[in-house]
Amino acid sequence: MQEATAPWTLDARADAPRPVFSVVIPAYNESTGLMAFHARLRAVMDELGVWEAIYVDDGSTDDTRAAIDAIRTDDPHAAIVALSRNFGKEIATTAGLDHTRGEAVIVIDADLQDPPEVIPELVAAWREGFDMVNAQRRAREGETPLKRLTAKLFYRLMRDVGPVRLPVDTGDFRLMSRRVVDAVVQLRERHRFMKGIFAWVGFPTTTVLYDRAPRHAGETKWNYWRLWNFALEGITSFTVVPLKIATYLGLTVAAISVLYAAEVIVKTLVLGNEVAGYPSLMTVVLFLGGVQLVTLGVIGEYLGRIFNETKYRPLYVVERYEPSRDRGPPLT
Repeated sequence: MQEATAPWTLDARADAPRPVFSVVIPAYNESTGLMAFHARLRAVMDELGVWEAIYVDDGSTDDTRAAIDAIRTDDPHAAIVALSRNFGKEIATTAGLDHTRGEAVIVIDADLQDPPEVIPELVAAWREGFDMVNAQRRAREGETPLKRLTAKLFYRLMRDVGPVRLPVDTGDFRLMSRRVVDAVVQLRERHRFMKGIFAWVGFPTTTVLYDRAPRHAGETKWNYWRLWNFALEGITSFTVVPLKIATYLGLTVAAISVLYAAEVIVKTLVLGNEVAGYPSLMTVVLFLGGVQLVTLGVIGEYLGRIFNETKYRPLYVVERYEPSRDRGPPLT
């Protein structure tokens, strides 16, 4: 069982040929649009310098791996990291970052919603001295109003409640310098929220605006249920605010209960012992039961994460890795 946990140490990287740019492309069932994506990516990157494209096959069940192999046959810049099963996009992205050798690393999806033609703008900002260049969505074509609204609310919620300010309307599409990538790959938590990790490491950051395009081919893997779970992952991975809310909610209910008890005692002393009504009794019981279950659920979410972290399993298992065949001259 192999996990590429920082496979290219600083000493090893000093003697190995490496490109200027590494492009990480996590792919899960993207066979229908992968060739078109690489054609556009290659047209852009050939103008920028020595580069490699690291395709991470995240346990695809279609012909994605065959498409990557076809790309590799035609283009020596392409590498493949084939995972043994589907581990999810966040871990697939991590696997790609672990295998990068470039001085600047670009993360981009394979569905062409993030246009490769924006990469030169990211590179220009990096050459100005920024370590992190975020691609911020100015427009989101091809998405429903509900999805745009929920995405807007999520990014603003994460910006306000987390310990680090998450850039709004910014996905994984970005450029990072070598020292940012080296910092990111040191963070090995199992429950990964890459947007939060990218923000957490810091370093000088700037933003490039772009218009997000509709998906070129295939269907999105992100239905509303998966998006909801992804939001929970992000919130519980980077803030304990839900636990604090549960605490404050419990204190509020306790305070209301004390006031209600005082009212009952006063009424009993003044008006005598009245028989409580069944509807009001059931309302109170169900309300308190609901508060307790919600609180236990929040605690359970965090406890489950602790349980998974203590197993110390590798983040992923690599079934096959083949580096690019053209990575530039050795460093001198």
